[in-house]
Amino acid sequence: MNYGGYFDISKKEGRIEELEEITKDANFWLDKNKVQETMDELNNLKDIVHNNKEIKEQLENDLELLEILELENDSKIKEEIEKDVNVLTDKLKDLEMFTLLNSEYDKNNCILEIHAGAGGTEACDWASMLYRMYQRYMERHNFKYEVISYLEGEETGIKSASMKVTGMYAYGYLKCEKGVHRLVRLSPFDANNKRHTSFASVDVTPEFTEVSDIEIQEKDLKIDVYRSSGAGGQHINTTDSAVRITHLPTKIVVACQNQRSQIQNREEALNMLKSKLKQLSIENQVKTLSDVKGENLNIEFGSQIRSYVMHPYSMVKDHRTNYETANVTKVLDGDLDEFIKSELKNKVSN
Repeated sequence: MNYGGYFDISKKEGRIEELEEITKDANFWLDKNKVQETMDELNNLKDIVHNNKEIKEQLENDLELLEILELENDSKIKEEIEKDVNVLTDKLKDLEMFTLLNSEYDKNNCILEIHAGAGGTEACDWASMLYRMYQRYMERHNFKYEVISYLEGEETGIKSASMKVTGMYAYGYLKCEKGVHRLVRLSPFDANNKRHTSFASVDVTPEFTEVSDIEIQEKDLKIDVYRSSGAGGQHINTTDSAVRITHLPTKIVVACQNQRSQIQNREEALNMLKSKLKQLSIENQVKTLSDVKGENLNIEFGSQIRSYVMHPYSMVKDHRTNYETANVTKVLDGDLDEFIKSELKNKVSN
């Protein structure tokens, strides 16, 4: 694994200077999307440089204190060093996560989608639990999210939902969640209180800044319009403005309902489709390469990755890394860091 990318502060400081020069151009501020993207990168780089320097200074200070401690056994100095060690341990854990995020698209924003599996009410309720779990995770990590589409279940929960997640390394972290999630519990919808198993799938697509190379033929599209559902602004539930696009050759389906007009929703849905097609093209290249090398790389969407067991015992287990915890409630409240870190390490080792 290449750790140099994080520790080479001179390159990051050079990139900061480059971005700051870009912001001095008056025309730069005319493109809101470009402004947001640039400022996010700039602020992230500044945080990395600041944290790196802070860790270095703290280590140097503690080394000096250790030398003093060897000369005079001062309990106050010992307490200060122990306190610093605990703080540094937490900071180094965060730094370790950054060193694992070194793939080409890791720093991109992403689209996260949740789809209820077979099982009706049970599956829809499980999908809504995952929806809440990821919202809590994003809030913990200061990621911004915008609901793009939201399709309610017939009785409760959701059939599907998609969110645009904005923040540095949003895709890098959340790509680890792609796959099928399995829930085992005593059903609150079963009068006999029997144990049920439910499934929901999660898909994560990086938001590509450049998709002009992806060409889509109009004849390959099936476009449906419908009335929006779920929480939203004044335009939600008032007109048939929501758009669902099916790409017939690949069977990829995207939907958007968060914009004010059908035209805007269609445009955003097309951009989502282009990102998915670009990701599919990249994955096909990886699969072809793995076939040539004789390697078995699991890149298919739909592989079961994690089980959440609430009865007859409590456990969340990731089947890719074997990392597990008994605290199901904490995980469903968005505490996914150890699962994500374990999978990032697993991806690097493979």
